[in-house]
Amino acid sequence: MNVRSLPPKLLLPWLVAGTAWLCAAHAFAADPFASKPVKILVGFSPGGSNDVVARLIAPKLAEGLGAQVLVDNRPGAGGNIAVSAMLTAPADGHTLLMCTTGTLSIQPHVLKSMPFDPEKDIVPVTQVTNAPYMLMVNSTLPVTSVKELVAYARQKPGELNFASSGTATGGHLAGEMLKTRAGIDIVHVAYKGTGQAMTDLLAGQVSMIFDQPVSSMQYARSGKLRALAVASPRRLAAFPDIPTVTEAGIPDFEPVTWAGICAAKNTPPAVVERIQREVAKVLATPDIAKRLAADGLEPVGSTPEQFRAFLAADKRKWGRVVKDADVKAE
Repeated sequence: MNVRSLPPKLLLPWLVAGTAWLCAAHAFAADPFASKPVKILVGFSPGGSNDVVARLIAPKLAEGLGAQVLVDNRPGAGGNIAVSAMLTAPADGHTLLMCTTGTLSIQPHVLKSMPFDPEKDIVPVTQVTNAPYMLMVNSTLPVTSVKELVAYARQKPGELNFASSGTATGGHLAGEMLKTRAGIDIVHVAYKGTGQAMTDLLAGQVSMIFDQPVSSMQYARSGKLRALAVASPRRLAAFPDIPTVTEAGIPDFEPVTWAGICAAKNTPPAVVERIQREVAKVLATPDIAKRLAADGLEPVGSTPEQFRAFLAADKRKWGRVVKDADVKAE
């Protein structure tokens, strides 16, 4: 049948149908992203700060993307198991990583070899939060300040220990900094995530931890843990009565860490940009910003370019910390 010979009244449905088909085909070809559920891989066990932040932003991110957003915990190897899982998945934006200070900024200075290249294999999407550490001790430990903790540790060299979510994580480095700056002998105990570490801290199996308030302050409020100080340049607005470590007598003690969203190399730039925009929108939402601030976290939402520049500077900063503390892989 020759369509051009049809009368206008009969030709119109053909034109409408053809136009609709072309638009649908163009949309599918131009934006296949978010055509299925999006996973955010967290390299640590449930209950830690990175897990809490990922689960906080996931529902609103799902609204913005128009697709389900799932949080998938893959603990172990200081976050590297999650990285490997992302890198073996298709680089289409449907598998993302909750990247951390330890994985991208610290481990390259500590591990003899990395299972991936942090600069070539990982695409920075956006920094989600800045997260200062808080020094928490088991409430049965007979100390109420950093000064008392240091004095107690000097009386019992090698008897106190500190937990972390894994070797070469920010919490591990903060503990090593305390050892070096205060001149005390405390033993590092590495776990596969903050959740496991917190279980043993609450049970009295370990003495202390540097952790973000988002995952540990609830235990201080209940009296199970005692918050001695916050490792940041200034006191947190959410916890104004808790001094900084510097105020407590250890100068320039500011091992602030971060969490971000990263993708695998070869992820289409348009997909990276869309994810960044949607995450930034979520972080700007008043209820999300309020919740983060209440937990001592600062929302960021930087562009991929800003995040990449931040990572380069952060890696240099932690390299100096690793060298000064003489941290070695365990």
